[in-house]
Amino acid sequence: MHEPKGVLYGVSVGPGDPELLTLKALRTIQACPVVAAPRTKGGGMVALDIARQAADLSGKEILPLDFSMSPDPAVRAAAHAAAAQLVRARLDAGQDVAMLNLGDVSIYATCSYLIGQLRAQGYATARVAGVPSFCAAAALLDESLTDIDTPLHIIPSCQQQDLEAALALPGTKVLMKSARRLPQVLHALQDRGLAGSSALVANCGLPGQLALPSLEGLPQTALEAGYFATIIVKDPKEG
Repeated sequence: MHEPKGVLYGVSVGPGDPELLTLKALRTIQACPVVAAPRTKGGGMVALDIARQAADLSGKEILPLDFSMSPDPAVRAAAHAAAAQLVRARLDAGQDVAMLNLGDVSIYATCSYLIGQLRAQGYATARVAGVPSFCAAAALLDESLTDIDTPLHIIPSCQQQDLEAALALPGTKVLMKSARRLPQVLHALQDRGLAGSSALVANCGLPGQLALPSLEGLPQTALEAGYFATIIVKDPKEG
């Protein structure tokens, strides 16, 4: 008789504030003997740092996973395969694994790659929902993202022509992963007269948090907002 395999849980930890972890996320982390988390080239593990402030991780195996931000799909795929192999070894040993994910596990989530690979190989997987960065940013700004019938568009970093098309959409636009192109995004907002109805939040709930309720007359510091930057563009016609 085969030993039962473990379950891979993708666990949302929110954008930075440990108080934004859900009760279900905490319960899942505490129940799993293995806690996996992405690790940067410099050795940082932001998602793990957030979870440590809310959950007792003593006695658990901490499993760092190294992913790649390379523009080469083959390099990224190799990193995903290596991470999946590390997790698979724990699952085969019958251990449940909680893989921590910044924000929410269903929105541009790193853990989606592992969940997809391992589920295709017959392993059981599950996701624990959390607070997305743009929702936390809106709360920090004390703003609503929508009215009762306002469209909401979530837009990742895009090329200039795609950005122009995105900014022409009705309703509220959330521009994510735009830090590398922040000057171009700001110029596009200014050219369209949208800077005054746009806000920027960087490092939401993390050290170095920056919140700018308007991008009109933007200070130079906003150009150095860092990787975790979210821009919320409201439709000025909707007040």
